[in-house]
Amino acid sequence: MKKIILFFIVVVGSVFVSCESNTYGDIAVVTNPTYAANIGPIVKGSCTGCHAGGGQYPNLENYAEVKEATLNGNLMCRIDQSQACGRVMPQSGSMPQSTIDMFKLWVSQGYAQ
Repeated sequence: MKKIILFFIVVVGSVFVSCESNTYGDIAVVTNPTYAANIGPIVKGSCTGCHAGGGQYPNLENYAEVKEATLNGNLMCRIDQSQACGRVMPQSGSMPQSTIDMFKLWVSQGYAQ
């Protein structure tokens, strides 16, 4: 019986030790981000829950709205917290640094669609 318990502890322990917390968002490096392939899906998944449908917050439902929000400075300020411009977005907490860097790259490369 002791051998079975010891075996179970070793198996369960090895599962916990072998798991990694990395996600593809943390690993993938995008060198030429586009709105369609990279930025849009992130905005849709992280922002449009609050920023859609003409509600209380500015819409971020399409390329033009997201580009405008970055041009006026508020979107980038909110996601990268480079300045004191209000609460970090998304509300669930800061995006991974690799995602923030991809947004910055998208802006610096001219907002590729």
